[in-house]
Amino acid sequence: MKALQDGLLVWAPMEGWVKAIAYAGCAYLVMDLVSSFLTRRITQLSQHTKSRIDDVVAAALAGTKRILIMIAAILIGLHNINFSAKTETWLQHLLVIVVGLQIGIWLNRAISMWMEKIVDPSTDPALRNRATTTTMIFLLRVTVLLTVLLTVLANLGINITAFVASLGIGGVAIALALQNILSDLFASLSIGLDKPFEVGDFIIFDDLMGTVEYIGVKTTRLRSLSGEQLIRSNTELLKSAIHNYKRMSERRVVFAFGVTYETPIEQVGQLGGIVRDIITAQQQTRFDRAHFQKFGASSLDFEVVYYVLSPDYNLYMDIQQAINLELMKACAARDISFAYPTTTLHVASEIRLAQPAAPGNAASPTPIREAKE
Repeated sequence: MKALQDGLLVWAPMEGWVKAIAYAGCAYLVMDLVSSFLTRRITQLSQHTKSRIDDVVAAALAGTKRILIMIAAILIGLHNINFSAKTETWLQHLLVIVVGLQIGIWLNRAISMWMEKIVDPSTDPALRNRATTTTMIFLLRVTVLLTVLLTVLANLGINITAFVASLGIGGVAIALALQNILSDLFASLSIGLDKPFEVGDFIIFDDLMGTVEYIGVKTTRLRSLSGEQLIRSNTELLKSAIHNYKRMSERRVVFAFGVTYETPIEQVGQLGGIVRDIITAQQQTRFDRAHFQKFGASSLDFEVVYYVLSPDYNLYMDIQQAINLELMKACAARDISFAYPTTTLHVASEIRLAQPAAPGNAASPTPIREAKE
C-alpha cells in the first residue's frame, strides 16, 4: 500500500488525487443520471407517438455503456492533475477514443432501429425483404464506422489525407470493375426503400407476370401462373413499367355486347336499364354506366362499365359469369337476339339469260329477279 501511495505521490500530491477522484465521481454521477433520465423520458414518449424519430433516439440512448461513462469520468478527473504535456496528450487521446466508441454504439443501434421501422411492422416477418434490409444495414454500418474511425484518427493528430485519397481511388476502381453488380445492388436498395412491390405481390411487367417469391441483392424471382420460376435482374426490372395487382382495392370492368338490327327501338332503349338491374343485383359490385355505344358492322353495340369491390380475380370471374347468364335470360325473355357477324348481298338489277328460240319464233330473254343471299 505504501509503495502505491509513494508511486501516486510521484505523479501528483495527495490533494490532487483527492480532487481528481471527486471530479471523476461527480462527472460519472451527472453523466449517468442525465443518460438514464433522457432514455426513460424518450422511451415513454415513443410509446405514445407514431413517429420513428423518438423510437430511434430511445433505442440509441439505451445503448449507453456505463463502463465507457466510468472511463470518461476518470479521464475527466485526471485532467485536473498537472501532468506532463505528453501525459496530458495521451489522456486527451484516450478521452477521444472513448467518446468515439460510445458514439459508434449509439449510431449502430440507431441504424438497426431505423431499418426495423422501414420494414412495415404489420408485415409477416417471413415476407420481409431480408436481403435488402441486411445489405442496407451493412453499408450504413460500414459508413458510420469509417466516419467514426477517421474522426478519431484526425483528433489523435494522425494525417488521414493520404488514407482518404487511397480509399477514393480504390473505390473508383472497384466501382468500375463491379459496375453491373453495383447497379443491381443499388436497385435492390431502391426496391427495399421505395417498395414498388413486396414478396407475395402479383405483378406484371413487359410480357411477364407472376407472384414475387424473393427479392435478392442482384435478382428478383417470381412464380408464374404456369408454375415456372421467372428470374429478372433488379436493374432491368425497375426499368420496366410494373403493374402491381396486389395493391388494387377494386377492379374496374368494361365489357361489350351487341344485338341485331332487327331489335325494336323501344327494347334497345330498355337494355341499359336491364343491364343496370342485373349488375346491382350482384353482391360486391358498383354499377357505373351502360350505354348504346355505336352502330356496328352487323350489330347494335352496347358498352357496360361496373366495379368489383374486391381485387380477387376469381370473384370477378364469378360475377361476370353471373351477369352474362342473367343477360342471356333477359334477352331470351324479350325475344332479343345477340348479333353475330353476317353478310347480306344485294343484287342491284335483273339479269336476263337468252333462251333457245323455238322454230319460227325470235329468241327472247328470260328475266331473273333480284337474288339475295
